[in-house]
Amino acid sequence: MGELSVKRQEGRTEATPSPIVNEAAPEANTKQSGRAHGIGRALDRPLAHAASRLRAPRSPRRPRLWFEILLIAMSYWLYSLVRNAVPEQKAAALANADWLWSVERFLGIAVEQSVNHAVNSVTWLIVSMNYYYATLHFIVTISVLVWLFRRHPGRYAAARLALFATTGVALLGYYLYPLAPPRLMNGGHFIDTVLVHQTWGSMASGNFKNMSNQYAAMPSMHIGWSLWCGLTVFALASAPWARILGLLYPTVTLVVIVSTANHFWLDAVGGVACLAFGYAVSYAWYGSLPHRLPKRIAPKTARPPRLSALSAQPREAAASRN
Repeated sequence: MGELSVKRQEGRTEATPSPIVNEAAPEANTKQSGRAHGIGRALDRPLAHAASRLRAPRSPRRPRLWFEILLIAMSYWLYSLVRNAVPEQKAAALANADWLWSVERFLGIAVEQSVNHAVNSVTWLIVSMNYYYATLHFIVTISVLVWLFRRHPGRYAAARLALFATTGVALLGYYLYPLAPPRLMNGGHFIDTVLVHQTWGSMASGNFKNMSNQYAAMPSMHIGWSLWCGLTVFALASAPWARILGLLYPTVTLVVIVSTANHFWLDAVGGVACLAFGYAVSYAWYGSLPHRLPKRIAPKTARPPRLSALSAQPREAAASRN
């Protein structure tokens, strides 16, 4: 090593250096490759963590009261704003109502007019239904949200997401399919019970009609929201009477929206379809239906501080040399 070796070739003598092996090179190469591998792993870990978070179902977080109040208020304001911003396509809405009425006659379910006239003949009943239609739509929905927040915080976020997704897709229906309610049909001979009995509260009749889009009847969110309330109470309530009321609420709501001539039967079907979409969104996000999630949110366990991969790399390189 390091000496000159003499080699005769055709009578000449040449001095060629013997190969010198750099013994420190393998160690340097090992350090460099280890450092590069460590940097690669440090970059891969956040990406892998983000990808796993995208693939894995989300875990519900503990709801915060102030945030939920603000979220619900803003969401309803936005819903009302968008619903009323949809242009009132009167001609298209009336044509769609005529077509839907003909479909129901073909199916043999076009009995809304008979129900409307029969219930209107009982004054106390139709007046009660007018106030039911105007108020319980909001009161019951908010009450169920508050009950979920207090008694089932682990299921609240998933149930609320299902409700919001249901409402969101309904807005798309109002825009794509303007529909006049039965009471506004040309020659339908339906009775606008709010006008006849001069009851308060309907945002689509009387003095309030200019504050709401009258041609946004499909889908019926009275059915979408009431069915959400009913299914939630039926699935989570422990008292038998509460579960029965949960099933009765959307059933009575269906009778009310038809008796007051605010919706067709098929509007209710549209509301059910929107609710199915809402539950599908909630299931895709949380990996489970709301009632199958834990009732309470488990407290987070303390985790040891996490060292970065770059700071731990020198120790890994030293261990590999030993």
